[in-house]
Amino acid sequence: MSMLVSKVASGKIASPAKIAQTSRNELREHALLIALITLSLFGVVIIASASMAFAAENYNSPFYFAFRQLVFLGIGLAAAVALFRVPLSAWEKYGPYLIIISLVCLSMVLVIGKEVNGSKRWIDLGIFTVQVSETVKLFIIVYLAGYLVRRGELVQNTIGGFLRPLSLILVASVLLLLEPDFGAVVVIVLTACAMLFIAGVKLKQFMALLVSLAVAGAFLIVLSPYRAKRLASFLDPFSDPFASGFQLTQSLIAIGSGSWTGSGLGNSVQKLLYLPEAHTDFVFAVMCEEFGFVGVMFVLFLYGFILWKSFNLAKIADEQGNRFAGYLALGIGVWIGLQSFINIGVNMGILPTKGITLPMMSYGGSSAVVFAVSFTLLLRIELETRQYAERALRSPSVGGVK
Repeated sequence: MSMLVSKVASGKIASPAKIAQTSRNELREHALLIALITLSLFGVVIIASASMAFAAENYNSPFYFAFRQLVFLGIGLAAAVALFRVPLSAWEKYGPYLIIISLVCLSMVLVIGKEVNGSKRWIDLGIFTVQVSETVKLFIIVYLAGYLVRRGELVQNTIGGFLRPLSLILVASVLLLLEPDFGAVVVIVLTACAMLFIAGVKLKQFMALLVSLAVAGAFLIVLSPYRAKRLASFLDPFSDPFASGFQLTQSLIAIGSGSWTGSGLGNSVQKLLYLPEAHTDFVFAVMCEEFGFVGVMFVLFLYGFILWKSFNLAKIADEQGNRFAGYLALGIGVWIGLQSFINIGVNMGILPTKGITLPMMSYGGSSAVVFAVSFTLLLRIELETRQYAERALRSPSVGGVK
């Protein structure tokens, strides 16, 4: 016993306090990864529960969508492992090529795309379909982050520097509206606006952009009968609960039925072919019904932590002089926050009905893979900022630290 005490005292064997401290440090370092894995796996559980009735009736397998989601997550994991090794400098270098690829793919969708429910948003690859708009969101963020580093002063001081990236985003938006995919346009444009605002664009130019977007959005709603109909049903869904307001009324019934603790996993009533798209756009409503307020707070905590981590990484990267990593983390954080807010808002009836997935919670192969890659970029930013800090500690001259 005395020998053991002496070894602990000499540092040959770590003390319980030191082991506990090391465990806390490792947990803190991997907190983002743990949150992302937890959200993804919880999403598979909710998808399995929400889709059982629909899958059993249409595919003769109650876990059809759950198994496919696991396959998509596996593909996303494989892509994540491969891309995690790619330095951020490579993403910055190839950003302009990614925006060109985005425009080409969006054009291809209009020509050879698969039409579903009146929208042509998917390219059929046989085994599965690819929703190009999900990839475009990420590629535009990568391109814009690089552009703001290369042309930051022009963006701040000249109209040309401000309008140049917007022209490419405008082309992408027009192609998306032709599909049509109004929801993707909203997410892309608002994310770009947030990045431009943080980059220091002149307030007058920024306000003019917001007014132009508001006017354009109003025209798109007025000139499109189905968008105007959705807006009317959003304002008063119970005026036509069995037609235009059907999705929203069923969603509100599911959310209200959940109360504090929910009905329990698998016990949702609304998912039994009452609530359309229960495993995609309205998976949040099923989660509310089965897990109640407690489950909602758990999921919101995960999203909140991921957003906080994204914005904190953006701040740290900017302080270290890695502006591309800063803008990239900011863009991904705004994108995740916006898409989550819109999906939850639609489910709760505070926003008009729109087909936007809940990140890593809604069923969808393209969405799962693209978000896996996006989260990998966040983990890569975390790694590079940590490596920079470690080098700075070893060599005080790194980055001008003295």
